[in-house]
Amino acid sequence: MTTDVPHPYSITVEPLKKPEGQFGWALRKHGKLAERSDRAFLTEEKAFENALRAIENDAKPSGGGRR
Repeated sequence: MTTDVPHPYSITVEPLKKPEGQFGWALRKHGKLAERSDRAFLTEEKAFENALRAIENDAKPSGGGRR
């Protein structure tokens, strides 16, 4: 698992209270909460990988320009 997170993002992976033994993540951009996982992951690694995908999606241009 790589821990390189592109600037200005940061990822926090934490164990969930319910269901126990599973993990969720929070994505921050410039220190402000940008997104939070809406599902539970069995491992910290899976949660982190999912958070990295969320960063990739957030960093993509929206593509919705003028027509």
